[in-house]
Amino acid sequence: MNSGPTAIAGPAAAMYDDDHAAKALGIELIEAAGGNALLRLRITATMVNGHAITHGGYVFLLADTAFAYACNSHGPVTVASGAEITFVAPSYEGDLLYARAEERTRFGRSGVYDITVRSGDERGPVVAEFRGHSRSINDEGKGTS
Repeated sequence: MNSGPTAIAGPAAAMYDDDHAAKALGIELIEAAGGNALLRLRITATMVNGHAITHGGYVFLLADTAFAYACNSHGPVTVASGAEITFVAPSYEGDLLYARAEERTRFGRSGVYDITVRSGDERGPVVAEFRGHSRSINDEGKGTS
C-alpha cells in the first residue's frame, strides 16, 4: 500500500490507524506529508448509481479524505470549513481512482487545498476537481477533514 517507508509518517500515519471510515470503504493512503497526500480507491458495485457510473458522493468522499490527510499532515488537528467539487468525467465499477491533494496556502489557522481525482493511475484522465478550505482547531477537538 505505501510507496515507501517515509511516504507516511507522523500525524498522517496515526490518523490512518484510526480512520475506520476510509478503511471500511477500501481507501488506501499511499503518501501524506508536508501538506500533500495521495490516496486511491477501487470502485465497487455498491458505489455505482442507477446510471452505472460512480455515485458522486464516493468521488467527493475520496477527495475529501485526501484533503483531510494533506491538511492534517502538519500536526494540528484540522477540519474542513468548506469544500466544493466539480465533476469532470464519469468513472465506473472496477475503476481505480487516485486523489492527489496539494496545499495551496496556509495562513493563521486556515488553509486552501486543491485535490484532483483521476482514473486509472496518478496521471490518468481527470474525474473531478475539488477545493477544500481548512481550519485548525485546538487539541480538544477531534476531526479529520
